[in-house]
Amino acid sequence: MMGYGGMGWGGIGFGGMFAMVVFWIALIALIVWAVSRLLPGRQLQRRAPEAGQETPEDILDRRFARGEVDLETYQAQRAALVAARGEQLR
Repeated sequence: MMGYGGMGWGGIGFGGMFAMVVFWIALIALIVWAVSRLLPGRQLQRRAPEAGQETPEDILDRRFARGEVDLETYQAQRAALVAARGEQLR
C-alpha cells in the first residue's frame, strides 16, 4: 500500500524530495526578484545626479545669484523643492 517500489513517494526518495523543495524555493525567489525589478513601483534609492548634471536646487541658486529671481520668490521656490523631496531645509 505504499506505492510502487515501496518508497511511498513514487520512488524519488529523500534526495529527490529535498531537491524538489530547493527547486520550488529557488523558483519562487526568482519570480519575486524579477517582479520587484520589473515593476515600476516605489524605489527607495534616489539616483545622484550624474557629473555635470545640475539639480533643481543648483539651477535655482544660480538664478538667484544672477538676480533673475528676488529673495521672496527664491525662498518660496526653495521651500517647494524641499517639500516635494520630503527633506528638511538646509
